[in-house]
Amino acid sequence: MDNIKKSYIFLLLGAILISFSPVLIKDAGTPGTTTVFYRLCFGTVILIIPFTLSRIKSKEALKPKGIVLAAVAGLCLAIDMALWATGIMVSNAAMPTLVGNLAPLWVGIGAYLFFKERQSSKFWIGLIVAFIGVTFLIIQDLFQPNGIFKGLIFGLLAGIFYAAFMLFVQTGRKQLNTISFLFISSLSTTIFLGIFMLLQGLEFTGFSVKAWILFIIMGICIQAGAWFLINFAQGYLSASVVTPTLLIQPVLAGIIAFFMLGEELSIWQIMGGVIVIIGIYTVHFTKQKKST
Repeated sequence: MDNIKKSYIFLLLGAILISFSPVLIKDAGTPGTTTVFYRLCFGTVILIIPFTLSRIKSKEALKPKGIVLAAVAGLCLAIDMALWATGIMVSNAAMPTLVGNLAPLWVGIGAYLFFKERQSSKFWIGLIVAFIGVTFLIIQDLFQPNGIFKGLIFGLLAGIFYAAFMLFVQTGRKQLNTISFLFISSLSTTIFLGIFMLLQGLEFTGFSVKAWILFIIMGICIQAGAWFLINFAQGYLSASVVTPTLLIQPVLAGIIAFFMLGEELSIWQIMGGVIVIIGIYTVHFTKQKKST
C-alpha cells in the first residue's frame, strides 16, 4: 500500500478517534483548559518514547526551521483547544465543535494567499456543500438559551486558530518527519496550555478519579494515537484536503454525544450530517481525479 492510500485510511481513523474528544471533555467535568492541558500532557509523555527512538535511528539533525514551525503550530493549537474546550463547558459538546469546523474556509483562504494553491470549481462547490451541512447542524441550537451563543463565539474563534495550525503543519511537515513534528508541536501546546491555566488561576490537582482516567484516555488514544495518524496524513495530503475531511468530526461527535451524554439529535442535525458527508466526498473526489 502506497503512502497516499495509507494517508487516507489513517486520516479517517484519526477523525473517528478525535470525534470522542468533545464528549469526553464534557464528561470530565473540569474546566475546559484543564482537561485539554492534561490530554496534551499525557499524550506528550507517551510520545517521548517513539520520538527518542526515531532520533536514535536518524542520522540527520532536526531542522531549526521545522522546530520553529512546530512550536508556532503548537501555540496556535493551544489557543484553539483552550477556546474550543471552554466553549464546550459553557454550552454543549456539539456547538463549539460544529462552528470550529468552519476552519476549512480559513484554510482555503490561507492556502490561496500563502501557498498559491488554486482549487477547482468542484472543490469549492464541495466545500460550500459541507458548510451548508454544518449550518443545518447548528440551526436549531441557535435558538436554545443555555449558553449556546457563547459556545458559538468560542468555536468560531477556535476555528480561526485551528486553520492557522493546519497551515503551519502543512509547511512544517516538509521539514520534519511525523513523530518529530507531532512531539515538538504537542510539547509546545502543553507548555502554552499550562501558561493559560496559570493566567486563569486554575488548579492542577484535586480532580476526581473519573476525571484522571479520562485525562489518560484522551492523552493516549486521542492526542498520541489520533494525531499521529492525522499528522502522518498531513505529510502527504494538503491542508485543503485534510481539513474538510475532519468535518466528519461534528457528525460523529453528535452521534456519540447522543449515546454517552443524552444529547438528542434533531432532524436538522441528521440532515446536516448527511450533507456534510456529501461535501466531503465531493472534495475528495475532485482531489483524487486531479491527481490521477
